[in-house]
Amino acid sequence: MSREKNSRRVMDGVHETHDGMKALPRKKFKKPEAETLDIETIAEGVRSGSRLYLGKAITLLESSNPGHKQNGQQLLNQLLPFTGNSIRIGITGVPGAGKSTFIETFGEMLTGLGHRVAVLAIDPSSSLTGGSILGDKTRMEQLARNPRAFIRPSPTAGTLGGVHKKTRETMLLCEAAGYDVILVETVGVGQSETLVRGMVDMFLLLVLTGAGDELQGMKKGILELADAIVVHKADGDNARLAKKTVAEYKQMLHFLQPASEGWTTRPLAASSLENSGIPDVWEMVQEFETTVKSSGYWKKRRQKQTQDWFRSMITDELHSRFFDDPERRQLVKSLEKQVLDDRLTVAQAIARLFE
Repeated sequence: MSREKNSRRVMDGVHETHDGMKALPRKKFKKPEAETLDIETIAEGVRSGSRLYLGKAITLLESSNPGHKQNGQQLLNQLLPFTGNSIRIGITGVPGAGKSTFIETFGEMLTGLGHRVAVLAIDPSSSLTGGSILGDKTRMEQLARNPRAFIRPSPTAGTLGGVHKKTRETMLLCEAAGYDVILVETVGVGQSETLVRGMVDMFLLLVLTGAGDELQGMKKGILELADAIVVHKADGDNARLAKKTVAEYKQMLHFLQPASEGWTTRPLAASSLENSGIPDVWEMVQEFETTVKSSGYWKKRRQKQTQDWFRSMITDELHSRFFDDPERRQLVKSLEKQVLDDRLTVAQAIARLFE
């Protein structure tokens, strides 16, 4: 039978079997619904430490498909009992501080010590196209190939402060997969630091030598978020200057309130190029964990972070439901036009919108 004739028969709702007999009308092919996803299999794959299944699980959570969202939350609920057993470290720094280089060197050292390391790199999205570079796997080539490491670039997708709204849930999935050190890299110094501080246990600030000049453009608030300041690239001619910079930061930190209760923020010098000072950073992280856990502040902070997360999700849901209503979207457009035409004030338009 010719392809055209066969196409006509199928389009007419009738198809023939191989022996030429007419069969019942063929149902139109339907794309499998999200509900057909095997959540049990994905959960088991994540628990086994499979990077493939972990990637699938994160993609499910990040999806905007309503069915995927529901399945993603079911999956997360199944995995919740296996979360929380890691130390979550936020890492930020001024442009050029070498965050990716530091994370790769730090991550390689940790995997060598027997740890499993997950890197969640917040990637800048274009405000015009929504696209992002997602180049962290390229910048951390060696760590990306390490079987004990997992790197997940996460586009900001326009989220306030540059932090993807699913980063918190991604951290939980990584913990369920057995990663005991979670590193969250931010875009740079800005609003995102406050949000990342609100989802990690410890916050590291990477700076360069010459604290006096650098602090001209650095907000005092960023320093107040840091539990440790790493003067990076402390090698070659910079080695001597790095020691001076560490001393300058020690003096400055005396006048700032500590970021974590019971812990004194401290600076130290490190070089990823020479691998010097990197073990000292890990020793400080371990000391921080012991100190903060013994004081009870560790649990208190995590509970506060969960509470803040819950409340921010309420705001997100209200925003989503508000604009998902077609009639309300149309009303917003109409009122917006009246505001632009100077027929209504902004306050009047808002009042009408919520009548």
